Amino acid sequence: MSIADILLWFIIVFIVFEYVFSRILDYLNHKHWSSEVPEEMKDVYDEEKYRKAQDYEKAKGRIGLISSTVSFILILGLLLFDGFAWLDEWVRQYTEQPIPMALLFFGVIGLVSEIISLPFSIYNTFVIEERFGFNKTDAKTFISDKLKGLLMSAVMGGGLLAIVILVYQWSGDWFWLIAWIIITGITLFFTMFYTSLIVPLFNELKPLEEGELRSAIERYAQKINFPLDNIYVIDGSKRSTKSNAFFSGIGKKKSIVLYDTLIENHSTEELTAVLAHEVGHYKKQHIQKSFIISSLQMAVMLLIFGWLAGNPLLAKILGAEQASFHLALLGFGLLYSPISLITGLLMNVFSRKNEYEADEFAKETYSSEPLRKALKKLSVDNLSNLTPHPTYVFVHYSHPPVLQRLQALKE
Repeated sequence: MSIADILLWFIIVFIVFEYVFSRILDYLNHKHWSSEVPEEMKDVYDEEKYRKAQDYEKAKGRIGLISSTVSFILILGLLLFDGFAWLDEWVRQYTEQPIPMALLFFGVIGLVSEIISLPFSIYNTFVIEERFGFNKTDAKTFISDKLKGLLMSAVMGGGLLAIVILVYQWSGDWFWLIAWIIITGITLFFTMFYTSLIVPLFNELKPLEEGELRSAIERYAQKINFPLDNIYVIDGSKRSTKSNAFFSGIGKKKSIVLYDTLIENHSTEELTAVLAHEVGHYKKQHIQKSFIISSLQMAVMLLIFGWLAGNPLLAKILGAEQASFHLALLGFGLLYSPISLITGLLMNVFSRKNEYEADEFAKETYSSEPLRKALKKLSVDNLSNLTPHPTYVFVHYSHPPVLQRLQALKE
């Protein structure tokens, strides 16, 4: 057995492990549902609503199982029967230039992936979300979102891929460093301008209007010396009844965005507490820290890829005879998956820590009780799983479960 065969089977074993492990976690999470409403939530959850939340989780779990199984079978088939090598040969019929080859290769993969996932997306939006009262998306908005998403992926993803290939061709041993600087710069740009450039492509943003809520927020902002330049309301109700809020940007380009559904369903005190939590992310510099960590991870990944990119072994793993940048990138990505899994787990741990810190900031600078009430309402409105399995939380959750957050805010 050649080294390429050994590495291929390593990839296959990891993919099988990841699939089986995910199914075990789903089973444990499903079985971990408490049969009764937790005491902490009885003031906002009745038995009927609680059963509805369980039914919602089961419905999502079933469609998730089918979708992940289809993806699992497809990737195994492509690896075992040299599907990527076949696609590489097909692409070479039309061009031998590295950039067009890579764009066509990954473009076909992306398009096929989108076609396969489309029925599941439609079912999830117009059947499951509709059945449980969440969906507000009409067919026109759904189609528009898909087309915009595909166009953005083609322009931004394709553009970045072309730039990286050019750097690889011209920079030699300094590829990893130059590519890292470019990718970091682009990422920083979109981190700063996400709210003003990307969000308006899909949603309408309006500055928070004058009134009771604005006045309460201004008083709180003055108290903690937080500049109130960019607080927006987003028309989340255009697609769903679910509520949320988020903080984005760095420096003067920071923005806090509140969903209109959040404003509709919560009191002024609760909304100010939610905003205090988002301000906590800013004050604790969570976005900056996450950006630095992600950038360092990217640097390591590019350094390793730079060492391996010219090795024909990466193409042979996929069953191809001719080496190319796009096959090297795909082969490396598959080999790097175990490391990506580990870094993803660590980033989730870091993210959950940040959420606790933001909650604590809101507690210290405003009040814990309004935030507790807001978290309870959000869990009911979004039909959240109140008792997820701890291992499932560790692997998948970027936010702590609501009961743990409520307990921390009590202490």
